[in-house]
This record gives sequence, C-alpha cells and structure tokens, in this order.
Amino acid sequence: MASFHIRQYQDQDYEAVRALFARGILEHAPAGFRHILRAARVRLALLAVFVAARAAAGSWVLGLGTVALALVLLWVLVRSLSTEYVRDALGTDLCDVAGSYLRAPDRCFWVAEEGGTVAGMVAAVPAGRGELELKRLSVSREHRGRGLARALCREVLAFARARGYGAVVLSTSMVQVAAQRLYEGQGFRKVGSSYPSLLGTLLNFQIFHY
Repeated sequence: MASFHIRQYQDQDYEAVRALFARGILEHAPAGFRHILRAARVRLALLAVFVAARAAAGSWVLGLGTVALALVLLWVLVRSLSTEYVRDALGTDLCDVAGSYLRAPDRCFWVAEEGGTVAGMVAAVPAGRGELELKRLSVSREHRGRGLARALCREVLAFARARGYGAVVLSTSMVQVAAQRLYEGQGFRKVGSSYPSLLGTLLNFQIFHY
C-alpha cells in the first residue's frame, strides 16, 4: 500500500523542490550522450577526426587522443543542454513556485511527501485552447517504482477534469524513455516533436510533445 501523501506545495518545500528538479533533469545527460554517440553522422565525424589527426601527426596515439578530446567536448555540449534547461527553470517559475503556480486560477503545484521528505512533484498551468499543461513532473530516484509518478499524473488529470479542460498536454525529451512509457500508459499520445535550441538541432536532440 502506498505510504506517500500528495499535497499542495508549501513554502518550506522550496529548496527540496528545486534540488529534486535539478537532479531529475541532470541525471538524463548520460542517456543523451549515449543517444548522440549512436547517431551515424556523429560516428562518421569522430572517424574523420581520427583520420585527420593521425595523418597530420603520423601517430595512432595522437589520433586516439584527439578523438578522446572530441568526446569530452561532445559530453560538455550534451550536458550543457540539461544545465541550461535547469538554469532557466530555476530562474523563472521555480524561482517563485507559489507565485507561479498558486496565485492564479487553474494553476497548481503538488508534492508527494513520504516520511517527511519531498519524494516527487508536479505542476499544472493553462496552455490555451482549452488545454492544461502538465509540467515539472519528477520523482526522486530512491522513491521510484512505487507508483508516485502515476499518482502525480492522475492528480493533474483529475484537476483538469474538475475544471472542464478538454485536454492535458506535456513535453518530455527523447531520452526520457520511462517518462514516455508513463504518459502513454496514462492515455497520452505523441503529437509532434521539436528541437530545444540550435545546439539541440545540431545534436539531433528532440523534445516530444504529447
């Protein structure tokens, strides 16, 4: 039986919510890096770097060293997608959670609490066209696999139904496979995709829209 309790955000949750969000986003950076490395054009580019460096230096070791340096640079670029997203969120809506989500109609922010600890969170805001947007869903790693994410998702769906919204929309990155399965299991369907930035386009890192 679930032992967590879902309630509305309170001011004392501020630091825990911000830390939970940041950890949840940054932990997907390695999956993003692996995704980029599987792309054929990235592998071809790394091969070209190796061949060019070996030809210029006449050394296999220097060729491999150049590829290693290119991989480090690629990792920094991929992680910057996550860090920039976190920085933007912490500087906007998550800078003033109560002001962003609790002081206007049809907005709310919930936390899932277990044993006095904030274990998960989710938010909802109007998205226009009779739609409500599910945002900031995150569950701490140590509390996953117990139904918290589903319960938080259902909280938003019930909130939308109670207020007469015709649809709930959301976005998630292409590497958040568990989140995609969760949403599709709750009845969401993918309706499109986009790139978060020019860097995202170059790295073929997409955001899926449901």
